[in-house]
Amino acid sequence: MEYIFENTDIVRDYECDIQGIVNNANYQHYMEHSRHLYIIGRGVSFAELHEQSIDVVVARFEIKYKVPLRPCDEYVCRLRPEKQGIRYVFHQAIFRKADNKLCCQAQVDCVATMGGRLISGHPKLDALLPQS
Repeated sequence: MEYIFENTDIVRDYECDIQGIVNNANYQHYMEHSRHLYIIGRGVSFAELHEQSIDVVVARFEIKYKVPLRPCDEYVCRLRPEKQGIRYVFHQAIFRKADNKLCCQAQVDCVATMGGRLISGHPKLDALLPQS
C-alpha cells in the first residue's frame, strides 16, 4: 500500500490497559486523529462543511491487530484515501517507529450527508483524494 500521509505520536500511559498494552479502542482514536490532521492539512474544515449542512460520518470500521503498542512507544499512523462509489475509504495503518513493525491496519468507510440525506460526493471532499 502506498500511503500519502503520515503523522507521528507517542503512546500515553493512560491509553494502556492492565496488560500494559494499548487498549484496542485507542487505535481507532489514533486513526481518527490522523484522518483529521490529513483533512485539515488539505484545507477542509469539518466545521465549515457542517455549517453548509454537510456531515461526514464513519459508516464502517474494520481493523486487524498485529503487534501491540506499549507505554511511551512512538508510532507512525499512515493513510491513503480513495473513493469507492459513494464511500470515502481510508486505508490506514499504524507502525511502531522503533522497528517499523505493523501494529494494526484498518479500512475506514465514510459517507457524506447533506441535510441528513446521503450524497454521492462534494468538491471539497473529492479534493481529499490523491490526484492521478
